[in-house]
Amino acid sequence: MNKTNQNTQSEYLDRFNKLQALVESEVDPYPAQVERTHFLIEVLNNFKKLKKQKSKLTIVGRIMLMRSHGKISFISLKDGTGEIQLVFSKDELENEDYQDLKNIDVADFLQVTGTAFITQTGQDSILVKKYTLISKALRPLPDKWHGLKDEEEKFRKRYLDILLDPEVREMFIKKSKFWNAIREFMLEKNFMEVETPILENTTGGADARPFITHYNALDMDVYLRISCGELWQKQLMVAGYEKTFEIGRIFRNEGIDSEHAQDYTQMEFYWAYADYHQGMRLVEELYKYVAKKVFGTTKFQIGKHKVDLNKKWEIYDYAKIILKQTGINISKTTQQQIETKLEELKVKYNKEGFNITRAIDNLWKYCRRRITGPGFLINAPLVVSPLAKKLPHNPNFVQRFQPIIAGSELGNGYSELNNPVDQKERFEEQAKLRDAGDEEAQMFAHEFVEALEHGMPPTCGYGMSERVFSFLIDKPIRECQLFPLLKPKTGKKNIQNNTSKIMCNLDREEALKLLNKHLKEEVNLFHSFESEAVMRAVSKRLGEDVEVWGILGLLHDIDWEEGVETHCLRSQEILAEAGCDANFIQTIVSHSYGVHDCANGTLAGQQRTTLAEHALAASETITGLIYASALVRPDKKISNIKLSSLNKKFKDKSFAAKVDREIIKEIEQTGISLDEFMEISLKALAAIEDQIGL
Repeated sequence: MNKTNQNTQSEYLDRFNKLQALVESEVDPYPAQVERTHFLIEVLNNFKKLKKQKSKLTIVGRIMLMRSHGKISFISLKDGTGEIQLVFSKDELENEDYQDLKNIDVADFLQVTGTAFITQTGQDSILVKKYTLISKALRPLPDKWHGLKDEEEKFRKRYLDILLDPEVREMFIKKSKFWNAIREFMLEKNFMEVETPILENTTGGADARPFITHYNALDMDVYLRISCGELWQKQLMVAGYEKTFEIGRIFRNEGIDSEHAQDYTQMEFYWAYADYHQGMRLVEELYKYVAKKVFGTTKFQIGKHKVDLNKKWEIYDYAKIILKQTGINISKTTQQQIETKLEELKVKYNKEGFNITRAIDNLWKYCRRRITGPGFLINAPLVVSPLAKKLPHNPNFVQRFQPIIAGSELGNGYSELNNPVDQKERFEEQAKLRDAGDEEAQMFAHEFVEALEHGMPPTCGYGMSERVFSFLIDKPIRECQLFPLLKPKTGKKNIQNNTSKIMCNLDREEALKLLNKHLKEEVNLFHSFESEAVMRAVSKRLGEDVEVWGILGLLHDIDWEEGVETHCLRSQEILAEAGCDANFIQTIVSHSYGVHDCANGTLAGQQRTTLAEHALAASETITGLIYASALVRPDKKISNIKLSSLNKKFKDKSFAAKVDREIIKEIEQTGISLDEFMEISLKALAAIEDQIGL
C-alpha cells in the first residue's frame, strides 16, 4: 500500500472511531430532521441588518475548512447558496460542547444557531451559541484549492467536482436554465409538450446505430429510441394536433468524441402547416432567446471561432460549399472519386458499410469545420435525407435546414415528408442499405407509413440536442453531462478472464523465428521485445501463463510492416497458418480496437473485454512512454528512470503525445493500479535495456 492510501485509510479509521464514540454516547450522527431559519445567501445579503437586530439565526451546511487557536475555533460552513465563517468560542459555549468539537471534521454537516458578528479582522461571521452534528462524513474531501485533477476521477466523483469547483457548479445551473428556456420559448409559441415511447419495435427519425434490449413481459427484443419521438410526433400531426414538442433522452450506440455521446437529451418540435423556411425563422429566434436568457449574450468564443448569434444568419448551399472547398460536384461523381478525395484530404472514416451516402456525408463534414456561422445549411442531397420533402425544382435535393455554428451542425430540420408512397419507397431504399451492412440506415417503419396513408398535413419538424449547450459554453459534451457513463473502476470483477483457453501452439523460439520472418526493422523488433517483457511481468503479477502472455506481447505487431491499413487483418492470417488458437489471435487483434486506421477501419467500434486484452493494450502502449522517457535522459538508461519522473511524463500530455494515456490506464481493469503497473514496466524494461538499444 502506498503512502497516500495509508493516510486515507488512517483518516477513515479515525473518523469511524469518532462515529462509534458518538453512537456510544447516544448522539445520533444522522438525524432525520433539522431546523433552518435562514439560507446563507440571506445571511450574507442582509448581514448588517441581522447584526443590528441581534437576530437569532439557525443555519445548516457542510464544513469546508477548520482551524483552532486555543479557546477559539473557526469553521467555514457552506450550503447550496453560499459560504460563511463560524466562530466557536469557549466563552460562548459550554465547556463540554466546545470539547466535543474534537469529534467534528471537515466534510461533516452541522446545524448551527448563533448571531451575526464581525471578527477583529473585519470578517462577517456567525458567533455560535449552539451546534448539532447532522451528518458525519467518513471520508475527507480533496484539497479545496486543487480539487480533482484527473478527468476520469472528476466524472467518477462528480459530486466532489461540483462541490469544489464553482465553475462546474455554475455550468450545471446554466444547463438547467438552458432546457427551461427552450421549454418557455416553445410554450410561449403555443406548442404542446408531449411524451413518446423510449422503447420501440422499430427505430426511426435518424441515421444511427441503436441500443438493443429484451422486453421480458412481451418476450421480444426492442430498441432504445434514436430520436425524440419523430415518427410518434408526426402521427400526432395526423391526429390533429398542430404544434407539439418533446424534451427527452435518446440513445445512440456509437462512438465517443467531444461532440457526441451515447445517451443525451434532445428537443424535437413538429409544426403543422409550416415549411422549412418558417422553421428556420423560428429556430433562429429560439437560439437567440436561449443565448440571452441563459448566458446574457449572443457573442461566444467556441474553439477558434468567434460567433455572434445576433448577426445576420447566412444561407449555405450544400453542393456549392462542397464544390467550392473540394472541387467535387456531388451530382456528377462516384463513390470511388469521393473516397480518393477523402484520402487526399486525410479524412478518417469507418469503411464498414460504406456507400455513396456515407461518402458524401464525410465530404460535407470536412467542409463544415471551416464555417463559423451563424447560418443555415440548405439543399442537402436526397440520399442523406430519407425523411425530407424533395425540392420542387430539383428532386435530387430536399427541403432540409441545419444551423451551422462554429464548424458544426447544431440541429436538424425538414419540411417533413408526408407522401406515404414516396416515404415507403425511401424506407425500401434504406432497407437495402441496411442489408448491405450500413447499420445506421433507417429501418422500415410499416405502422408509420400506414399512419401517413390516413393523411398528414404539411409539417415542419426540427431537433436539437444538448450539444448546442456544450458548444455555447465551449466544452466537450461529455464534460457537460452530470454523470457520464464510465467503466467500473473495479473492472476485474466484470471482465471475462478466458486466458486459460488461450493457446498459441508455439514456444518462444518458434515465435521468435516467425517474428523475424515478418519484421525486419530494428525499431519494430525492439518494440516487440519490450511488449513481451512487460506482458511477462504483468502475467506473473496476475498469476497467468507467463509463456503465453509473453508471446502475445512478442507477436502483437507481427504484420506491422505490411501497412497500418491492413494491420491486424494480415496478423490473423499469419497466426492462423502458424497454428495459433482463435482466442490467442483475437487477443492480438484486440490491441487495435478503437483505431480507425487499422484493419481498414473495421476495428474502430469494438471494445476490449478480457483480462488479457486489457493487459496487452496497456503493456504495448506503455513501452512507448518509457522508451521516450529514456531517450531524453543524458544516460539513455531506463534503469535510472524514477517512478515519480515517469508519473510526471504520463500527466504531461505534450510529452510523447502520440502515446494514448487512456489505453495505458486500461491496466486498472485487471486490478493493477496505474502506479504499480508503471513500476512493473520500468523493472521489466530495465532488465532488457541492453537488448533494445539503450
